[in-house]
Order: sequence, then structure tokens, then C-alpha cells
Amino acid sequence: MPDPFLRSRRQPPALIRGYCVLGLLFWGGVGCWTAPAKTETILPIVQTYQTQIKDLNPMNQPLLFDAASEFAEGLAAVRMGDRIGYIDPSGDLVVTVSDPNVSISSAYAEDLAIARAGDYYGYLDRSGDWAIQVQFKQAKGFVDGLAAVQGGTKYGFINPQGEWVIEPQFDLAGSFSGGLAVVKLDNRYGYIDRNGRRTIAPTFQDAWGFSEQLAVVKIGDRYGYIDPAGNTAIAPGFDGAFSFSEGLARVRLGGEWGYITADGSFAIAPQYGFASDFSEGLAVVLIDGQWGYVDAQGTVAIAPQYEYASDFSEGFAVVKVDGRYGFINTAGNIAIAPQFSNCGSFSEGWARVQMGTQWTYINTSGELMSH
Repeated sequence: MPDPFLRSRRQPPALIRGYCVLGLLFWGGVGCWTAPAKTETILPIVQTYQTQIKDLNPMNQPLLFDAASEFAEGLAAVRMGDRIGYIDPSGDLVVTVSDPNVSISSAYAEDLAIARAGDYYGYLDRSGDWAIQVQFKQAKGFVDGLAAVQGGTKYGFINPQGEWVIEPQFDLAGSFSGGLAVVKLDNRYGYIDRNGRRTIAPTFQDAWGFSEQLAVVKIGDRYGYIDPAGNTAIAPGFDGAFSFSEGLARVRLGGEWGYITADGSFAIAPQYGFASDFSEGLAVVLIDGQWGYVDAQGTVAIAPQYEYASDFSEGFAVVKVDGRYGFINTAGNIAIAPQFSNCGSFSEGWARVQMGTQWTYINTSGELMSH
């Protein structure tokens, strides 16, 4: 099983365009999401698709990019040829990455973006210059003022000035959540606080970050949940388990998925071929080979009818119909007709969409970003 920090916590489907490694965007035209066994699956993209702009409200000339990421902190990373920069919601290129050696860049988090030049990573400021010079073998985004990075062979944590706050000493390290971070030592997982103190001893075969005051841990070959004090909150009795979201967590027994509450009782009995986290009151589930949505009571809210379906974000979800991607609203109605060869989720009012081999953005009214 791959180490937990090299895989997405949400499965499937949050469409992340490009190869996904530690939250970075490798500039390519491939989407990725994690499969039930927590291994990465690459979804093919049809490169020869001829876009038909129907049911859109076209503005002037759409802005087209060779690659594009979601908006975060008011900016989105884009690539045009060999030039990487960041645009604002009006489509203006407001940040140009100054170092021509940068081949990868991430969304901004706490005003810093991870970037790679050569084989190492550093962090860019909002002017596109290096805020923290390239020096790390791996790097994660900043959360609450700290970022997990690999210095040499070990992981530690730095502050926004690039100074070590927790010296490199761990085999792996995840981002802080609820004041605690997962770390790996001697092939076991435990937790540290922001001072680097080991608050929960590394005794688990696997462990995830805290969400809603509970964290998934693996004991033996079964998964359960602990509280921030390290006490067992839900006994390890599941073949697969994921973080709590909106008061429910998806779990697997054998080949069937269901949802539990914080006391470990089933809110929705295992019955689905696969299931995603709840988002905006609905969760994607796989029923008889098609994707649909259920509510928190397990009632089918949107009938299973899609080749692919994503979590809801800002009132919209990506769906795939007859090989094309579009968007539905929470009522299950088509909001933006399936006509794209790929789509990303809405973030800060915009979603990236692929037209042919290039990318642009649409707003929630279906209008193309243009000048």
C-alpha cells in the first residue's frame, strides 16, 4: 500500500487535472482520482474532441491556456507554451513566474505556492519570485503557518520564512489538522503537536489527519477512529475507512460501502459499489455501475445515471454523459450541458474546462472567461 501522504484523501471523484503528487500540478492533460484501494488511477482524456459551444453564453474571445488549475486565494495557475503564471478572476495575468527553470507550480496557500525547478522544490511569493529557495526533495502546502518538507532523507516542518520549526526527523509527515500532524517513524504512524512533541505514539500501521475531531487509523488489518487524545473512539472493524465530512464517514465492509456517525453506528448501511464523502448535503455513490447521489438519510436524491460524477462544490457537480463533461445543480438538473472533454470543480466562482486540447474557465452562469 502506498504511503498515505502520496495519495488523495478524497476518493473519487474530485477531478484534479494533471498528475497529482503532494498537491502539485504537473502540466499535463490527464485527470486523476484515487481508486477504492487507495491507489492512483489515471483517467484518459480524448484529445481529438471537437468542442461545440452549446447552451453557453459566450462572451467575446475565450481565453485559452495549455493547462490550468483551480482558483485559490484569488489566483489560478496557468501555462501558455513554456510560460507559467497566475491569472486573476478577470483573466488578467497578474503573476509571472520569474525563474524560467520552474516546471511545476501549485495553487497558493497562505500566500505561498510550491514550485519545482529541476529535482527540488521551493516556494514562490505572490510576485512570482522565490520566497523560499529550491532545496527540498518534497514539499506540502502551508497550513496554519507550517509546511511539511523533506530535507535530506527526513521530513520536518518550516515556517513561511523557510526556517526549521520542527527539525527533519520523520520518515513521512502530513499537514497539521486540528493542531496535530501525522508522522511516520520506524514504519509506524503517530501524531505530533506544533512544537514537535509526540502526543500520540507511533503505533499504527496507517493513520490520517484529524477531521471533525476524529482520525482514521489502521490497527492490524482493520480500520477505526481515534480522538485527539489518542483514545479509540470507534473500534477498528472496517476493511476501509475515510475521514468524517458533514458528520458522516464512508466505510467499507467487504466490497460494499456505507456511512457511519461519530458514535460508530451506521447511518446508511453498506450497500454501494463505491462511495464518496458528503459535500453540500449529498454524496456520490456507485449503484449498478452508474453514479448518482444520496442524502444523509440514504435516500437517492439524484438517480444513478452518470458515467462519472464529482463532489458538489459551490452548488455544482461535474458529471459525464455520453463521453462529455458538464455540470448539474443540487436538484439534479443540468446547469451547464455536457460538452467538454474535461472539467474541474467550481472554486471561487470559476471552473476550468477543456475545449479540444486547451483549457479555459466558465462561471456559474456558463459564461466563458474572455477579454
